[in-house]
Amino acid sequence: MDLDVFVSAHRAEWDRLDALTSRRRRLNGTETDELITLYQRTATHLSLIQSSAPDPQLTGRLSRLVARARSAVTGTRRASWRDAVRFLTQGFPAAVYRARHWWVPTALVSTAVAILLGWWIGTHPEVRATIAAPAHLRELTRPGGEYETYYSSHPAASFAAQVWTNNAQAAAMCLVLGVFLGLPVLWILFQNMLNLGVGFGLMSSAGRLDTFLGLVLPHGLLELTAVFVAAGTGLRLGWTVIDPGPRSRRTALAEEGRAAVGMAIGLALVLFVSGAIEGFVTPSGLPTWARIGIGIVAELAFLAYVYVLGGRAVRAGETGDLLASERSSTVPTAA
Repeated sequence: MDLDVFVSAHRAEWDRLDALTSRRRRLNGTETDELITLYQRTATHLSLIQSSAPDPQLTGRLSRLVARARSAVTGTRRASWRDAVRFLTQGFPAAVYRARHWWVPTALVSTAVAILLGWWIGTHPEVRATIAAPAHLRELTRPGGEYETYYSSHPAASFAAQVWTNNAQAAAMCLVLGVFLGLPVLWILFQNMLNLGVGFGLMSSAGRLDTFLGLVLPHGLLELTAVFVAAGTGLRLGWTVIDPGPRSRRTALAEEGRAAVGMAIGLALVLFVSGAIEGFVTPSGLPTWARIGIGIVAELAFLAYVYVLGGRAVRAGETGDLLASERSSTVPTAA
């Protein structure tokens, strides 16, 4: 292809497209049709130049022109506070509500596993001996020992931020890694339940289970619920790979994946609340009943948020995915 001849033949079209995309006033119907036609032609010209006679300067100019024309044709949309309100009142609670058939069983089974591990550790001295030396175990579980001082060993604000970051990362990993058939999610979940079971068993063997529950329950109810939601959603995403249902596998993964990404943002907010409770309430001088009461109120508030707002949003047709106007078009597929 003779580049000079090609440029001479189409320069007028490019200049006209440049003029149309630079106008500040609204285009009329004829100008809009002309804009679309020139955009399509210029995109084709750009593809031909890139494949046949690459010229950095010309390619750069046409790339910018095509990008500006695409924006003018498709329109741009900026996120606003309305999007945030919609996400918090409809999108996120609806996504959690829709996934309840996955995360509720996950929560029940995981809690049972943690309790069984705790019972096994607490009632079998030979198992405790494999965890640490007896002197170390006594140091961990004694009054004022490491289990108690853990929550007050750092300034509350920095401790809350650290806890929030760690938990948000764990939740995000459950959501993202679910696509690998859910297997990494099961491992992450087991590690969390093992840590909980070890603390449960060691403190119960020392006769200090009440102290352990008083330290864990204030923040742990909401924190573990968020982890269970993330794990259950990750497992559902993994199952979508195996059985996408009536949708194509690509469409199903796209829809469930977008909902999972949105859920990661929402769960980060939930874990921020649990991190604040862990940093400021758990190590506080409040009576045990008051600290546990705060944790119960936070948990009930979250469940009400999911089942009331989320259930209402789902019944109204909300799925937790992007709006239809923001999603890519899909074609019907045979079941």
